[in-house]
Amino acid sequence: MQHFNNSEADLLETLSFIMPLPTPMQNRVKEESLIETFERKKILLSPGETARRIYFIRSGFLRAYFIDEDGKECTTWFSTKGDLMASASSFFTQQPANEYIEVLQDCTLQSLTWLELNAYYADFKEGNLLGRIIIQKYYILGEERAILLRTQRPEQRYNLLLKNHPQIEQQTTQQNIASYLGISRETLSRIRRKKLEMCHQTQKGKKS
Repeated sequence: MQHFNNSEADLLETLSFIMPLPTPMQNRVKEESLIETFERKKILLSPGETARRIYFIRSGFLRAYFIDEDGKECTTWFSTKGDLMASASSFFTQQPANEYIEVLQDCTLQSLTWLELNAYYADFKEGNLLGRIIIQKYYILGEERAILLRTQRPEQRYNLLLKNHPQIEQQTTQQNIASYLGISRETLSRIRRKKLEMCHQTQKGKKS
């Protein structure tokens, strides 16, 4: 039996928070899921490749991005411990991907193939329901992000990112953060400087 760091997330435990799983399904997931470690800067998927696996992040930090017509990297998603990560359109349609998935911090990933996942849908009613709940969740998150980029000011986008990923400035570059927020690195620097100045003023007010 393999032993893992207690601080790592576990796929079955995470799924069980959503709904109880029958023992036969739990055993199948234990037997079939693949646990691997990857180092920082590893590319798990590139455009033109088909996403054969969906990843559960036991530990680490990943991002999805594409390269636009001007050759600029555009970050579309960050995922951390306890999240799922895949190129959704490629994985669920089994067609070539249009994006990269990159490891930003050394990670341990637990994955299932498209065939394994669909077998759970067919063999267990809980698997079918669970899949629907998870897909709905990530669809809603994607829609919220699209609305956020169109309606909220850059400062609000930045604050929400910090709320969702408090350690992100230690986990990736300012350029990646700026591209995720849909702003320039210079704009991000101004937002961070303004936020820092406000924190200093607040601290001075408390001391006086």
